[in-house]
Amino acid sequence: MLAGKEPYDKFSTHRKNNKTMPPKTVLRPLAWIVVLVGLLAALWIFGFTVVPIHEVQQVEASQTFDPVKYVDGIWGSKIVPTIMSKSVDLSTILNAMHPNENGHVKKDQVIPIANEYGLITEGEAQVYMVKGTGQVVNMDTSSNTGTMDIQLQGYSGPISVQLYMGPIIPADNTSIRDSVGFINFGDFQDQTQYGKVASEINKRVAKDVLGPLREKDLRGKTVSFAGAFTIRTFNLVVIDMSQIQIVPIMVTVEN
Repeated sequence: MLAGKEPYDKFSTHRKNNKTMPPKTVLRPLAWIVVLVGLLAALWIFGFTVVPIHEVQQVEASQTFDPVKYVDGIWGSKIVPTIMSKSVDLSTILNAMHPNENGHVKKDQVIPIANEYGLITEGEAQVYMVKGTGQVVNMDTSSNTGTMDIQLQGYSGPISVQLYMGPIIPADNTSIRDSVGFINFGDFQDQTQYGKVASEINKRVAKDVLGPLREKDLRGKTVSFAGAFTIRTFNLVVIDMSQIQIVPIMVTVEN
């Protein structure tokens, strides 16, 4: 061995490399961690939505709900008989109200009337099942939500009475559904199903009840009717009662 030189060791280079290079078993977990961090960062940047399973089930139930079948099952057996048997003379209800000459009345004054002759929904709407007889004084078919004006027998106050003629009942009119008292929101999966029932009922009225009448000139004729109407009172102190609009489930022409 020469002076000043370290002895040659054929394994010395291998030992030094082992000290500077991490083993493969360490590199693999580190690579997976880098990939995972990158994936989480991408999700954070671009956003993602986690939908609870019960919400998915609600959507699926709404999509499979058949409002036509539901209304078929209650229209002739429950809705029509309920209104025909429990409706109150419209003149009795209107004569109990005392609006001013403009048809305005304080909400507090009509709440007892609703409790006696109708019902009040959770949304504070007052709904009534009514019947009456009167003369058709005008027909307005200029829009899809056509109406006929009725001079109601037994009432001569400032509240004017209209019956819907269709061919469309306004989408936000839920008078029939709400007035009968046995179609409750809690019986349905969600608001969508509940709304579809009201829409299907209105379609049934427009087709089966009002369809045969739209082509006739009823002015001057006397009609008898049964149906329902709504007074919206939410967040109101004074209610405009100058006009009510009735969704009929029965209209007969007497002459």
